[in-house]
Amino acid sequence: MSAAHPPASRKEFPYWLAAAIAIAIVIAIFVAANDLYSQVFSIVVRGLGITVFVTVIGFALASALGLGIALMALSESRVLRQAARFYVEIIRGVPILVLLFWIAFAGVPAFVAGWNWATAPLAQAGIIEPLLVRDISLLWRAIVALTIGYSAFISEVFRAGIQSVEAGQIEAAKALGLSRFQRFRLIVMPQALRTILPPLGNDFVAMVKDSSLVSVLGVADITQMGKVYAAGSFRFFETYSIVAYIYLLLTVTLSLALRALERKLRKGAHE
Repeated sequence: MSAAHPPASRKEFPYWLAAAIAIAIVIAIFVAANDLYSQVFSIVVRGLGITVFVTVIGFALASALGLGIALMALSESRVLRQAARFYVEIIRGVPILVLLFWIAFAGVPAFVAGWNWATAPLAQAGIIEPLLVRDISLLWRAIVALTIGYSAFISEVFRAGIQSVEAGQIEAAKALGLSRFQRFRLIVMPQALRTILPPLGNDFVAMVKDSSLVSVLGVADITQMGKVYAAGSFRFFETYSIVAYIYLLLTVTLSLALRALERKLRKGAHE
């Protein structure tokens, strides 16, 4: 047989994972034993908290917004459906980096100008202070950009997952007198979650990597800390090797955890 595949019933040992773990351990020992790499690691890892914060908050907001867009896309209202499709197609057509720059340097100033115009009477009465562009930190501009960018992709994940639920079960829930919210919470979402989880997990891992883009705004994440250190020490190889190592640890660990959760949910569905 020229293109033989391993039998589905036989579980293949993950040699790639064993090799990856062995390499990660060797690198960790080398970094701990080498003064230069230890110094680079101690500086770069200071940005880990910002990376995690940007990823978690951005993904949570993107998921909430994406779910709202998905429900609009599945609405009986033509206006809502068309508005959702317009949002998804336009946002998905803009690169995340371009969106990041636009939100930070065009969107936020426009928002501040609009806010000050709308609240001008309150500001003149001394009730509130006019909003300044610098009042909105670059960190939150980056989070907003990632939220908007990823919400368009996540909305399609939610839409596909919700549509995968059999219509007969929804009709049966209607016959039982369940409200629309009860049908969504008790019938649709628990079943859709099994379909949604794998691509949603992939988007979360992708956001961990795309969070490095916030460094272009000077946000002190892992990449920015590495960029600053490399620019001052000219140790580009050592610095970006450590940056890549940290991101690999994050993404591979998350991927394995999500895969284990997916298997657990699939096993629970068959029991």
